Amino acid sequence: MLTAMLAAFIGGIILNLMPCVFPVISLKALGLLRHTDNAASARREGLGFLLGVVVTMMALAGILLAARAGGAAVGWGFQLQSPLVIALLSLVILAAALNLLGVFEVGLSVQRVGSVDVGRGAFTRSALTGALAIVVATPCAAPFMASAIGYALVQPPAVALVIFFALAIGFAAPFTLVSLFPALAKFLPRPGAWMDVLKRGLAFPMFGAYAWLVWVLAQQAGSAALATLLAASVVVAFAGWLYGMAQHRHFAGKSHKVLFAVTALLIIAVIAPLPTLIKPGAGLAGDQLTAEVTKAKWTPQAVEAQRGHGKAIFVDFTASWCITCQVNEKTSLSTQAVKEAIAKTGTLYMVADSTKFNPDVDDTMSEFGQGGLPMYLVYPADGGPPKVLPQVLTPSIVVNALNQASKKA
Repeated sequence: MLTAMLAAFIGGIILNLMPCVFPVISLKALGLLRHTDNAASARREGLGFLLGVVVTMMALAGILLAARAGGAAVGWGFQLQSPLVIALLSLVILAAALNLLGVFEVGLSVQRVGSVDVGRGAFTRSALTGALAIVVATPCAAPFMASAIGYALVQPPAVALVIFFALAIGFAAPFTLVSLFPALAKFLPRPGAWMDVLKRGLAFPMFGAYAWLVWVLAQQAGSAALATLLAASVVVAFAGWLYGMAQHRHFAGKSHKVLFAVTALLIIAVIAPLPTLIKPGAGLAGDQLTAEVTKAKWTPQAVEAQRGHGKAIFVDFTASWCITCQVNEKTSLSTQAVKEAIAKTGTLYMVADSTKFNPDVDDTMSEFGQGGLPMYLVYPADGGPPKVLPQVLTPSIVVNALNQASKKA
């Protein structure tokens, strides 16, 4: 248990460096930079972020453990298998990007229009940033994390929650420590006018995250859901613009209050019908299959039918929402070296897709002690026990594994 806690803590620290978390983590970094000259405000930011991270992590872990106790085969990142969650998260990310561009402000002071409120609103905003960071972090599995989560999912609930708590503390540790110890903040650049430029520039990684989520939704639910989300995005952007005008009181009298009301009605009109309009369905056709390598659909029965028949089997457990999976696909699995190794060894390539909920995938990952995607299995040609490859691949790792598996025939 102590080893799993340490692995979870280290994995949480490394998770800050993963690409899926960068857009939101950059918001936290910007918040800290605002307060390098104000220790009390910096502590407020750090503690708010810590609270948001811990509460959200424990809530997700509780739901995950409850679902598994009820018989559902779900793992880390389970909520992103829901098109509705993807749609709502993408709209939140879009709103965050518009906020960074200055279309509207969160917690804008009426008396100091355009300024940054560092009072009570800072704690709430920081806590919400921590919550959002945990939600968008679930597509990534940092080193050390998978084994820790895999261990947690087969332990009693109390032990599992302790491990998830260690993961949350590790994730929040870098920013919390900087905020609590002013001496560390001295190494950060001083606030200045350049921060406004940085703030607006950080909107574009958020737009990138939004585009990725839109793509994931298209894979999960098809063109009808995609059209619904794009229409909702236009309404959310328009509502944000109206809200910004109301905040700045561009109109005389009480017109700004009318704009606030119209904004609220528009948001309700967007959110209310989403559960009925966005459901799992046939995803858009992709170009994942290549001419050089034929990728078969994975099922446990298909693997059993092919094992021990003189061919190695490579199984790619992946999902559209898994950032690490997509990076490995581009940097390793789709490279010419790997394609040549697959052809040379006659390896059977199978894809286990968990973009939409697939209980067989989660059962198999639990069997091998893996709590989150990606997972790569190589079955030797002689039918021996499979080998689990690292979650972060290189072409040489895959080629060597395929060569070794084919030699065992």
